[in-house]
Amino acid sequence: MSIIQTNQLRPELQYVWEEAQSFVNSSYAELGHAADIIHQRLSSIIKELHETGTYTHTTEEIEYGAKVAWRNSNRCIGRLFWQSLTVFDARHLDTPEQYVEAMLTHIRFATNEGRIRPTVTIFRPKVPGEPAPMRILNYQLIRYAGYETDTGVIGDPHSVALTKQCELLGWVGKQSHFDLLPIVLQQAGEPPQWFEFPEQEIKQVKLRHPSYDWFADLELQWYGVPIVSNMRLEIGGISYEAAPFNGWYMGTEIGARNLADTDRYNMLPVIAERMGLDMSSLATLWKDRALVELNAAVLHSFKTDGVSIVDHHTAALQFAQFEKREQDQGRNVTGDWTWLIPPVSPATTHIFHKSYDNTNIRPNFFYMDETN
Repeated sequence: MSIIQTNQLRPELQYVWEEAQSFVNSSYAELGHAADIIHQRLSSIIKELHETGTYTHTTEEIEYGAKVAWRNSNRCIGRLFWQSLTVFDARHLDTPEQYVEAMLTHIRFATNEGRIRPTVTIFRPKVPGEPAPMRILNYQLIRYAGYETDTGVIGDPHSVALTKQCELLGWVGKQSHFDLLPIVLQQAGEPPQWFEFPEQEIKQVKLRHPSYDWFADLELQWYGVPIVSNMRLEIGGISYEAAPFNGWYMGTEIGARNLADTDRYNMLPVIAERMGLDMSSLATLWKDRALVELNAAVLHSFKTDGVSIVDHHTAALQFAQFEKREQDQGRNVTGDWTWLIPPVSPATTHIFHKSYDNTNIRPNFFYMDETN
């Protein structure tokens, strides 16, 4: 077997080469490829790096790499299902219009009439040393607008900055609490552009409570599929800065954070008042009682409408299964404890009583401003 020549490789490509070796050696071994196949692939990668300043993943590499990136995502409690991820390869697309159409395909496939399918769409990668070919400026493909007014924010305070940017670009919202934001794309060297998905394509769930009829009068709702779009996917040293992905919601993400946080929709005081709770002191635990009922409403509404969702207790049990499977495969389970524990009743889960190694292993998803 010949020796792979790595001399005269440009310094900025050394990281890419090191990561490519690590990825190919580990993933090809997991996939059952022989040593000579691994050697051949590494030889072709180093040749391509010398000739072009980058290298192109095979279909098998990008599909398996994306799945392993989910498996390695320290903050995700839902990793038991990493092998079920559907990967859409959109690396051949160039224009914003093509990107939007691919995103709409992703939304339709992932939504699946409520039976949500974990999905990632992978667009063109960033060439080392060059700008990303396209950036998605949204936090998620589906998100509600936030409008600053003299009396407070209408909608989602988390979206105020992006909403202002959309308005500067010419978008006009309805000024309601649940206006769907457009998607904003920025091609390298070009100003941002906004596009709207047809509202009928977006699965949304109106919230009601199994016991409190008045809950529906609050006119709360949330979208069914959380498609994260502000993270880059790194596989073998290659960075895909447009790679929106989704699983399904854990109920507390909506009921204990999005609708409950004081810097989001801040609904706990409203719900507590409608419940007739004693709010004269924090010691009455009115916040806790309102929080439980808000989360009960989220789970009830999603399940009634046939939209996939998981409660935090079941999610923790599923994570325990994931831990066992990984240990059976001889792999160390990494995790960020502060993210893995649910925001409601964390001490009732096994995760709360454990510690985790928070080392970031690649392939993985990283926020845009993270370097590792």
